[in-house]
Amino acid sequence: MAAALVTQPIPIFFIVLAIILLAPLLLNKLKIPHIVGMIVAGVAIGPYGLNVLQADSSFAIFGQVGLLYLMFLAGLEIDMYHLRLNLRRGLLFGLLTLLVPLAAGVLTSVWMLHLGWLTSLLLGAMYASHTLISYPVAARYGITKSPAVLVAVVGTIIAVTGALLVIAVTVTAARENTFNVAAMLALLAKLAVWVAAVLYVYPRLTRWFFKSYSDRVTQYVYVLAMVFLAAWTAQLIGLEGILGAFLAGLVLNRYVPPVSPLMSSIEFVGNALFIPYFLISVGMMINLRVVADRHTLSVALIMLAVALASKWIPAYVTQRVYGYGASSRKVMFGLTTAHTAVALAVVSLGYTMGLLDSVVLNATILVILVTCGAAPLITAAGAPKLKISMLSEDDIMRNTRVNNSLIAVSNPLTAPQLVELGVLMRNDRGRHNFYAIHVRNDRDVRAKAIARQSLDIARRTAAAANLRIDEIDRFDLNTVTGIINAADERDITEIIIGLHRRATVIDSFLGSKIETLLRSTSRMLIISRCYIPLNTVTRIVVAVPRSAQYETGFSRWVRALARLTRQLGCRVIFCCHADIQPLIRGVIYHGNYDIRCEFRTVGSFDEQILLTPRILDDDLFVVVSARANSVSYTDEVPEMLNLLQRDFTRNNLLLIFPEQFGEAAPLTSFVDPMATDVARTASPRWRKLRDAVCRLFHH
Repeated sequence: MAAALVTQPIPIFFIVLAIILLAPLLLNKLKIPHIVGMIVAGVAIGPYGLNVLQADSSFAIFGQVGLLYLMFLAGLEIDMYHLRLNLRRGLLFGLLTLLVPLAAGVLTSVWMLHLGWLTSLLLGAMYASHTLISYPVAARYGITKSPAVLVAVVGTIIAVTGALLVIAVTVTAARENTFNVAAMLALLAKLAVWVAAVLYVYPRLTRWFFKSYSDRVTQYVYVLAMVFLAAWTAQLIGLEGILGAFLAGLVLNRYVPPVSPLMSSIEFVGNALFIPYFLISVGMMINLRVVADRHTLSVALIMLAVALASKWIPAYVTQRVYGYGASSRKVMFGLTTAHTAVALAVVSLGYTMGLLDSVVLNATILVILVTCGAAPLITAAGAPKLKISMLSEDDIMRNTRVNNSLIAVSNPLTAPQLVELGVLMRNDRGRHNFYAIHVRNDRDVRAKAIARQSLDIARRTAAAANLRIDEIDRFDLNTVTGIINAADERDITEIIIGLHRRATVIDSFLGSKIETLLRSTSRMLIISRCYIPLNTVTRIVVAVPRSAQYETGFSRWVRALARLTRQLGCRVIFCCHADIQPLIRGVIYHGNYDIRCEFRTVGSFDEQILLTPRILDDDLFVVVSARANSVSYTDEVPEMLNLLQRDFTRNNLLLIFPEQFGEAAPLTSFVDPMATDVARTASPRWRKLRDAVCRLFHH
């Protein structure tokens, strides 16, 4: 093969970047998915095209990294709650998309291509395996949480795992001239031990690392290291690295919230560099000249028909069984159609072992080309209608009122955490504007520098999550006056502020500024004190006072906590009176938040304290309080604040004072069937002595 026209590293990298830049711009006008353009560009510049670039080790490395990155992102972006809901359906689809192509491949290879049984079994495994090459199309349309995509992802796990097991058994049988049952059982045992080890070690190690190191670059490097470690260990036990990358994405999913700066960095690097590199490398492997032979073309057409039909049938059956629409069938079919790395590895292995000839090898190249080009087009054909149907469902539950959050950043140290809290509570179904304010009453240089630094950090934290935050550097009489005036000027709906640190023994728990702020505004006030990053929180425990449902801002704070729980992927436990539980369920169900919520039935203040679960260091304890003279205010509110000051000094805390006297939102009473009622009726032996309370929380 002739030498490539360009061999120097700098121009090679420039050409690749030019393709990544120009392909989407040109193909947008032709309504062609970007993925197709990357693959076609790889064919054009590759050794089988214009021979501009050689498929050297750099493309092999970056291409493999891009494939692992693609599978990692697929696992990372999955909504675990919806995945569990669609797990049974995914199992059906997975078995179908494994067994149908496997059976069709074996039968057609034996009867139509006249191949041996071992060779036919190897080709059947090739048909069964596929790559989520069109997953970026689903992500771009915002349908990754739809049942169709989740079912396709679960099906991919089953199909690829099953196909790899079949390949391992087939190769072993070809080498030893007999089926080795012991080797098969050994591989399954290794798989079980490996999965258990990853599920046990990764969460604990990640929680510790994220608590110890908050730098975004350090966390990003750690995440990538964990991905490649999982891929490497998967290869060590005889499986493909893509399974390790995907499992790492599923495990790390819990610690990378969808709207976090870390998630933005992961998606940015992958979509801007690694995944396009992989797609271009796929195109460079495709040789269009090999299909010129008539016999090769006829074999390729048979294989292509089997590859497409055997993936369409499972999507059709799943659609009919579960009542999905035609758009869901197209998306499932499109996501599971493409055959790339695994297919090429299978036929290359079979060719090396003498099980396949050059005709089948070249025909497989055509199958890879057509399926890689068809998969994004099929997915893009069904994605818009599926997105419209999802939007129409969300419009019924959409809160059309605009949210305006004012985040008070008093110093650079607490600014990132407060902004992150506001971002995680963001209303992503409507307009939500963010404002960061620093109030000073001193004109000296030091005060201005602190204000500028605090606001700059707040802006960068929001920008890292692809959100805009308006900065307010305000000079006013005092902090409270500045916040109140800014809130009035911008129609603020909620104020987020950090809990002050007691300077003297006579300081109250809330501090004079927050107490004055509570008396001066009727807006929802969220007071935060967290010692750990929010993405490492394991549970959210909410203490709700009696009669909280009668407050004007009841629905607003429930929605805010529901959004926070959904972003963190943890469970929330509401400790409240039985009368409030149906209303909380109603707000969550009406908003279609789909979170794991549990309930503890409590009555009085003492009973509530004793029934509140033991608050751990990794929990977020949320206390819904009340302003004086409000409907839910009782003499127990000061007692609760005193208890927090005395016994919860080292716990992560969120204090919420609901909105008062505003425009009331209608309460709903729908019962969420997905909520778990842990204790509908409770009859504990509660004590009134304070030492019992201490034992409950500290032993």
